[in-house]
Amino acid sequence: MYDVLIIGCGITGAATAFELSKYRLKVGVLERENDVALGTTKANSAILHAGYDPEPGTLMARLNVRGVELAQELCAKLDVPYRGCGSLVLAFSEEERPTLEELYRRGMENGVPGLALLTGDEARALEPNLSETVAAALYAPSAAICSPWEYCLALAETAVNNGVELRLNTAVTGLEQTSEGWTVRTSRGEFQARFVVNAAGVDAALVHDMAAPHAFDIKPSRGQYYLLDKSEGDRVGRVIFQCPSKVGKGVLVAPTVHGNLIVGPDAAPSEAHDTATTGDGLRFVRETAQRSVPSVNFRESIRNFAGVRANTAAGDFILEQSAPRFMDLAGICSPGLSAAPAIGEYAAELLEQAGLALEKKDGFVCERRRIRFKELTAEERAALVEKEPAFGRVICRCETVTEGEILEALHSPIPPCSVDGVKRRVNAGMGRCQGGFCGPRVVDILARELKLSPGDIVQDQAGSWLLDRQTKGGNRDV
Repeated sequence: MYDVLIIGCGITGAATAFELSKYRLKVGVLERENDVALGTTKANSAILHAGYDPEPGTLMARLNVRGVELAQELCAKLDVPYRGCGSLVLAFSEEERPTLEELYRRGMENGVPGLALLTGDEARALEPNLSETVAAALYAPSAAICSPWEYCLALAETAVNNGVELRLNTAVTGLEQTSEGWTVRTSRGEFQARFVVNAAGVDAALVHDMAAPHAFDIKPSRGQYYLLDKSEGDRVGRVIFQCPSKVGKGVLVAPTVHGNLIVGPDAAPSEAHDTATTGDGLRFVRETAQRSVPSVNFRESIRNFAGVRANTAAGDFILEQSAPRFMDLAGICSPGLSAAPAIGEYAAELLEQAGLALEKKDGFVCERRRIRFKELTAEERAALVEKEPAFGRVICRCETVTEGEILEALHSPIPPCSVDGVKRRVNAGMGRCQGGFCGPRVVDILARELKLSPGDIVQDQAGSWLLDRQTKGGNRDV
């Protein structure tokens, strides 16, 4: 019997598991995919928003500001790439100036520190590559960028290190209320829990309907992006927004913590798991972004991708007890990444109010470190290679990722089982060639260490095989 079962291990589920791992509880996480962070968490803008956009008084407003405060300390403790770079919201005409003033008013009421309204010239003094048509800007110095999938992974790993049980490849198929709590039916058997937390992202309404009368709909919205090479990484030093609209915060231009430039997204209704990109959508992103920063060189694009946001009609996060001992953490669209650790705190409060006893445990460990070979000094590299020769074999040339780093990931609390799982942990395949050189070598390492046939190694989700599987050990034909 679990005290709490969390359904879903994106950033919301991971942050909730992290928070609950501080207490004397038996906690489990059920994730339908073969890894954490495989939904919206791995395909977003990687922005920790300052908190001026949400309507004052909403959960979004409160938890956004609190989450960003927590993120800086958490990323430092858990060794997650983080950069406090600030952001600018641009107005291109006097007609848009009232929007900036409204965002400023909201931000001040929400407690966002350091906000300032700038003229166009003042904005260009900060960011020389901004368009000459920029008339005014809102500056938010507390905005930041991070590695979203590693943020999620770090929270989940820390939870596991503190006793949380993570079950991957475990899809929830039904919920039944019992005298003690819930029976949770899954693709891998039944589990008993006193409390259930629904953090299922774009599928949150489906999970809710298993436990309570229908109350909300998820209206998925797909956003498409360009990821540009490091040669464009210094085009801007801050996150550059345009004035927001009803469909979202608009197309942004921003640096990434890995040294690239990210541009996007658009916003279009979609199916829950439709992450295809389109020519029209990418054309819109490109043309809209060039209003802000005309000099962006899109010929340096190394990847296009799309993510799906879990929008609802509520206009706020849905964080509530929807049935006895059943909590919804739903509608976690932007600023969900920013708010995540604060959502975890709030979820713990909801559970305590519903009767879960929260007793702090001794020995909670909130620390995580990993070796990034390319960031070491020459002396540190030499000493490491002498101690562990695998760190002397470079597998990914673009990102200078070594075999030693991949082996460490494969022996971590949540080891990868796919090529992209390795990519998310150590950056192999993240560079200009996008795995063209290192991909086959990563497959070989995975097959060797996992004792599988290369034909059984997947690119990412289950079933995304890379090789013809007709050989013995592959088990079946493609």
